[in-house]
Amino acid sequence: MILLSIHNLSFPIEDPVLKFLLVLVIILAAPLLLNKIKVPHLLGLIIAGAVIGPNGFNVLARDSSIVVTGTTGLLYIMFLAGLEIDMGDFKKNKWKSLTFGLYTFIVPFVLGYLGGFYILHFSILTSILFASLFSSHTLIAYPLVSKLGIAKNKAVNITVGGTMITDILALLVLAVIVGMSQGDVGTEFWVKLSVSFIVFALIVLIIFPIIGRWFFKRVDDKISQYIFVLVMIYLAAMLAELAGVEAIIGAFFAGLALNRLIPHTSSLMNRVEFVGNAIFIPFFLISVGMLIDFKVFFKSWETLEVAGIMLVASIGGKYLSAVMTQKTFRLSKEEGKLIFGLSSASAAATLASVMVGYNIILSETETGEPVRLLNEHVLNGSILLILISCTISSFISMASAQKIAESDNEDTVSGDSHEEENILLAINHEETVERMVNLSILIKAHSNTENLFALNIINEDKNESSMKNAEKLLHQATDAAAAADVKMQALKRYDNDVINGVKNVIKEQDITDLIIGLEDEKGFSPSFVYNLYNGYLQNDDVNVLVYHAAQPLSTIKKYAVMIPENAHKEAGFFHALLRVWNIARNSGAGLVFYAPENILDILQRIIKKANIEAEFIIMNTWQDGEKTAAKLKEDEALIVLMAKRGMQSYIPRMRLIPELLNKYLNNNNYLLIFPFSEFDENSPEIRSVGNHGDFVEIGNVIQKIFK
Repeated sequence: MILLSIHNLSFPIEDPVLKFLLVLVIILAAPLLLNKIKVPHLLGLIIAGAVIGPNGFNVLARDSSIVVTGTTGLLYIMFLAGLEIDMGDFKKNKWKSLTFGLYTFIVPFVLGYLGGFYILHFSILTSILFASLFSSHTLIAYPLVSKLGIAKNKAVNITVGGTMITDILALLVLAVIVGMSQGDVGTEFWVKLSVSFIVFALIVLIIFPIIGRWFFKRVDDKISQYIFVLVMIYLAAMLAELAGVEAIIGAFFAGLALNRLIPHTSSLMNRVEFVGNAIFIPFFLISVGMLIDFKVFFKSWETLEVAGIMLVASIGGKYLSAVMTQKTFRLSKEEGKLIFGLSSASAAATLASVMVGYNIILSETETGEPVRLLNEHVLNGSILLILISCTISSFISMASAQKIAESDNEDTVSGDSHEEENILLAINHEETVERMVNLSILIKAHSNTENLFALNIINEDKNESSMKNAEKLLHQATDAAAAADVKMQALKRYDNDVINGVKNVIKEQDITDLIIGLEDEKGFSPSFVYNLYNGYLQNDDVNVLVYHAAQPLSTIKKYAVMIPENAHKEAGFFHALLRVWNIARNSGAGLVFYAPENILDILQRIIKKANIEAEFIIMNTWQDGEKTAAKLKEDEALIVLMAKRGMQSYIPRMRLIPELLNKYLNNNNYLLIFPFSEFDENSPEIRSVGNHGDFVEIGNVIQKIFK
């Protein structure tokens, strides 16, 4: 029966298994083949779609299955752009994004209008809609840039923010022109459009985070969390359409809404990116390719004329906009090229506008043929525009992004400031394992994907149940880390004394950070406090972090960071501060620093080099900090830079902190950081800078480490 069906095979293929197999083969083969000849695989997928599509060899039809999956890919691209944007950078660069958004809307729009009205002799309404086609763009090359690790680059940040602005403006033009062509534009139209868009934005940006925080607190199942993300994407897209704008704007807003709830280093982010880049986005690119019909360009010179004007207006306008942005904000030449590369691709919004304009019939000719708002020459020209613009976008983006990534790597290496980072998790209780792994992923350097260790101490009696429990805990830790694409090395050690076992591993593995998890019910028990001060804290060259988790890290809105007097004089202060910085940058949560005025001055100097959201409040006495900590809200957490007895920043009342935490913050997350107190002359630059008090260099050091 199978042989018979294959023998009678006809095109386009209708068998769902064979269709899906063919698409998967293309998705698999395109990167493998094209990477060898330095051609972006995004372009290969588009060309493959043209070859197998209805206008090529008609192997596959562009039916509902392709359209639905491709639409998900398009929404995914916009969602990822909103999800991966650094909100600290975005707020800092919001005026730059607004400026670029206006540049990249106005310049192509003017060129398109002049070409449509004066050269092609379109009507005013048609010329305006024709011009708006070139103002919008699709971040088709964004996955390439993100993969190279420069998604937080200023040029990328500006482009992503500007994309939202120019696409909204272009799609509003579409809505207005469609309304005017149908004769229903008046006060009621403008009021309805404005109110509906504002309501949509408020629902997505305010209600969605509340729903997301509630869901992630109560649902631990990883599959359910991912499905929830997909629901939010499509729900936002539907609300956008109800508001009168395109679904892609809704997907972008959904990304912004969930930005702080999906940490960039989390396992959920890894799943979101993996599925999108593996399935949905390639389907979208193939579906775009299926629209391309090369034959139309040999049938009519008028189509070629229209296509030529569209290419000049779109590509030329985007290039001028990128150059103007580069000159205005004094960006590097490669950053200017990257802006052009990312913004030069026309696909999603352009295609949507063309199809809407093509389907609007204004009247009929004497022979009964329809007179459309946008004729078939514009429709065919847009297909050529999509192919060429996506080609240019892929090549320019990849070339400039690679140079920027290489330059960043050279800066990091040449600084000799990147500290060898080895993080150890002393795991002993099942309920704390995943929380500790998530914290370690949050505080680590971006480049550290292997130097994480999970340790369980087994009594030397080698009790069988103890061995099985150790294997279970270590397996749980390595699985949790692997979900975030991080390698966690499992260590089992036989020792009668847990403290000695941990100390020996610290020496053997050159550990820089030790993380200890607190049980929910016990908190700071007397035995734990004794082991902490008389055991773990005796390691003078290790940063010790004591962590209590009452809720997922992703649901924390704000961290209150308490710093005692003279803490900046300790050897490990800046090492500990870097961990706090990483928590803020990787989770998107805000920081509120409570410290003496002289320390706040240092922090404000550093923060200019690291774009995080932070507030600074003078804390004159340690008692003031205790009162503030006791008033923390449910979704807020506490970080305290502690000190050991004998250190310069030691305050006797610090001994009372465990008791206060047990009393007031049992339902909150908190993290106590005990910075190391000793180092040798060969230690990394950040330690020596902290020791000598040369705070001018601290910002540069931390900036290099963040890269």
